[in-house]
Amino acid sequence: MTAIPQKPCPPPDPAPRTPKFAMPANACDSHAHIFGPAATYPWSPARGYTPPDALPEAYEHLHKVLGVTRGVITQPSVYGTDNSATLDYVSAHPDRLRAVVSVGPGISDRELEAMHAKGARGIRVNIADPGGNPFKSFSELRRVAERLKPLGWHIELLLHVHEADMHELGSLPVPLSIGHLGYMPAGLGIDHPRYRGFLDRVADGNCWVKLSGPYRITAERHLPYADTVPFAHALVARRPDRIVWGTDWPHPMCPIPMPNDGALADMLLDWAPDEDVRKRILVDNPAELYGF
Repeated sequence: MTAIPQKPCPPPDPAPRTPKFAMPANACDSHAHIFGPAATYPWSPARGYTPPDALPEAYEHLHKVLGVTRGVITQPSVYGTDNSATLDYVSAHPDRLRAVVSVGPGISDRELEAMHAKGARGIRVNIADPGGNPFKSFSELRRVAERLKPLGWHIELLLHVHEADMHELGSLPVPLSIGHLGYMPAGLGIDHPRYRGFLDRVADGNCWVKLSGPYRITAERHLPYADTVPFAHALVARRPDRIVWGTDWPHPMCPIPMPNDGALADMLLDWAPDEDVRKRILVDNPAELYGF
């Protein structure tokens, strides 16, 4: 059994503040996780960290404060391909929640259909973190992707775009979703050749991007993470109809001091200053991608 690294994983700020702007009706948080309770939902032995509980009650309180009414629970790597915690919660709220699950190459069509009925609309392949990628080859992933097509699902990839072959990934037969603005260190700049290639994939229209986790790419230790603004502007300028937003709550393994979620939401005012564009990012785009 793989040894579990004993890395500290701080909890989120328990007192999120109200954003400086009003969220539009049906605003969606397109990226968050549910953790625990650990006694009910055991961790994967291959996980790279052990988080504190982050339960539905705290998640719903966050959304009430932020003014968000829809959400997407993304399967975290600490559960491997056991989607019980995610789907038990999402399936209880079919009107306002969707899920992105993790599966292995041996998943059956019947299992996929059962997860669809519980609110799943895509699979997550976490290439960046330990324990998150059950696929041993691109061909395995392609075979599963072919079977996602009838369901209308997409593949969400957590990867560093400056280290990835976006041309190969763009050849998959279903849409892609990329987290954390591409997950490339902001210090490398938007003119990095691999980032320009990533922007080209976004421009093609088959690749969605989440404005999430800015603290994962910034070189700054505290908000406002000004070095992330050019990345958001470049993405929104390329395809405003392919951009969604997520809190990344409860911010597992946040590498710098834990930010307040209200202050994180306020970054949308810099990332997408136009109110109509923000509505598209918060409401219209996630409704299309996740089937609300």
